[in-house]
Amino acid sequence: MDGNSGYKEYVAGLMAGIAIVITGHPFDTVKVKLQKHNTEACGIKYKNGLHCAARILKTEGVKGLYRGATSSFIGMAFESSLVFGIYSQTKLLLQGGPDGGMPQPQAIIPSAAFGGAIISFILCPSELVKCRMQVQGADSVVPSSSRYGGPLECALKTVKCEGITGIFRGGFTTLLRESFGNAVFFSTYEYVRYHLHLQHKGASSESSQLIDIGVGIMSGGLGGIACWSAVLPLDVAKTIIQTTPEKDHTRNPFRVLKSIYARSGLRGCYMGLGPTIVRAFPANAAAIVTWELSAKLLGIKRDLN
Repeated sequence: MDGNSGYKEYVAGLMAGIAIVITGHPFDTVKVKLQKHNTEACGIKYKNGLHCAARILKTEGVKGLYRGATSSFIGMAFESSLVFGIYSQTKLLLQGGPDGGMPQPQAIIPSAAFGGAIISFILCPSELVKCRMQVQGADSVVPSSSRYGGPLECALKTVKCEGITGIFRGGFTTLLRESFGNAVFFSTYEYVRYHLHLQHKGASSESSQLIDIGVGIMSGGLGGIACWSAVLPLDVAKTIIQTTPEKDHTRNPFRVLKSIYARSGLRGCYMGLGPTIVRAFPANAAAIVTWELSAKLLGIKRDLN
């Protein structure tokens, strides 16, 4: 990586965030609805992700799948800009120079976890608004009088009713999810990328661009699957914490998961696994390909591992 890339890393990361939302938001809406409805004692229960998606399309149309996308675009754009930028810059510092040779876990893991911890403070408010918008709809157990007309109204009402700390409800759980999740994601990405490029070493320059895109798809997609497989229980707990209307509801993710496990077993702790995994591959593959292509266009040089 060019040491003078500076702000360009953050611009490339921002483009990756936009790619994630466009590709993955409909799957995320299905995941959040499954986590909210299928872990509660009352209300409608969905048979699976396809049943949930069909219900949304039937009752709300395509726009129902993109409910909460506005706050998601804002949050994900800033989040990806920071996490990719912080990760790249911190890894460069810890490695003492650009990429070269085998991936270095002693640089990758702390860089990714640090980036995840920082962006959790931005991601938490935007995800709270996104989740509260997503759980509304025809099947929602939220009373009509308590529903929000848009993301801005949701944010303002939350602050008015719960104070400034209300908008950061689920902050600790988000920090845990992002720190651990990003460490898993970037570790998987770097190792898969390294080994795939090793197999295609010496390829002609004509095919190298296609190989780069293919490697980006596989390394990003597998990184996304590994990440979400590891942190989904924390994500389930975060959804419950952020969408439960009671102010005195516990914000301890482990207590929430204990309650879900007692009621729904291990399956409840992994509620939304189907749409999450289906979303994880294309969304993260799109993010990595967009990030790497944007980096090239911006003149950021990365030595192939």
